[in-house]
Amino acid sequence: MHILGISAFYHDSAAALVTDGSIVAAIQEERLTRKKHDASFPALAVRKCLEMGGIIPADLDYVVFYEKPFLKFERLLESYMQYAPRGLPSFIKAMPVWIRQKLWIKDLLGRELEGFSKGKFLFPEHHQSHAASAFYPSPFKEAAFLTLDGVGEWPTTSYGVGRGDKINILGEVRFPHSLGLLYSAFTYFAGFKVNSAEYKVMGLAPYGEPKYVDTILSELMDLKEDGSFRLNMEYFDYPVGLRMTGSKFSRLFGGPPREPESELTQREMDLARSVQEVTELAVMRMARHVKDETGMRDLCMAGGVALNCVAN
Repeated sequence: MHILGISAFYHDSAAALVTDGSIVAAIQEERLTRKKHDASFPALAVRKCLEMGGIIPADLDYVVFYEKPFLKFERLLESYMQYAPRGLPSFIKAMPVWIRQKLWIKDLLGRELEGFSKGKFLFPEHHQSHAASAFYPSPFKEAAFLTLDGVGEWPTTSYGVGRGDKINILGEVRFPHSLGLLYSAFTYFAGFKVNSAEYKVMGLAPYGEPKYVDTILSELMDLKEDGSFRLNMEYFDYPVGLRMTGSKFSRLFGGPPREPESELTQREMDLARSVQEVTELAVMRMARHVKDETGMRDLCMAGGVALNCVAN
C-alpha cells in the first residue's frame, strides 16, 4: 500500500511517502526550491517522493492532506464575524486566497497528481496529523501524545492515546486560546518574524531575567494546575488583525514592539526569558495531567511548541 502525505500553504510545505507502513521518503519543498519556509503547494517535493519510491500517481492508494480546509475556513469566518468590523483589512486580504485556492484542495491535488484515480483522498484534522507524525514513527506500541501549536482548525492544544494504528484524542484547548500564539505574540513584540523566528526568542531567553512571569500569569494568561488555560484577548490582535499584539500589550510592557533589526535591549531579553519560563511551566503541567489521565509511561509530542527543545 502506498500513501502520500501532503502539507501545503503553511510556512513549511512538505510531502512524504509511506509504503506498507514504512517511510520511504519525506522532504520539505524549501529544500528543492531554496526558498526558506516555502508555503506553496509542494509540487517538487511530491515528485521527489514518488521518484524515490519508484512509483507514479496511479500506484497510490491514498493521498492524505494534513487538515480539513472547510473546517479551518469555518473558524476564520466565525472569528471575523465575532470581531467585526475589526479585522476588515485582514479579511479582505485573506478571502481571495481561500476562495481561489485553499477551499479547492481536492481539485488541486487531482490536477497535481494526474493519473491518481483508483485511490482515495483523506483529510484528517490538523491535530490528528500532528499526533500521527509523532506516535506512528515512535518505538512505542502504545503511548500518550501531546500536541501543541499555534492553531489547526479549532484546537491549539490536544492530548490523547495512541495504540497500534489508532489515535484517540481525549481533550483539547481551542482557538483563540493558544500557547503557540502566546509565544508568537512575544516573538512579534521582540521584533522577530512570526512562524519563523520563535527559536530566536528561545535562544535569547538565557540572557534575560524572568521579571515578567507574574505579569504574564496575572494579566495575559489564566493557567490552571492541569495545564489548561485561557488568554485575555484584550491584549492580542491575532484573531482578526494583521498584528499579533495591540496597544494594551504595549502599555503593559513599557512601550511599542521593537523595530525589526534594531538593537536588542534588556527588555526583549527579559520578555524572552519570561515567556519561555511560562511555556515550560504550562508544558510540564500539561504533561503531568496527561500522565495522570492516561496512566501511560511514554509520551510523544508534536506541533510547533513541541519544537521548543528547552521545554522538552
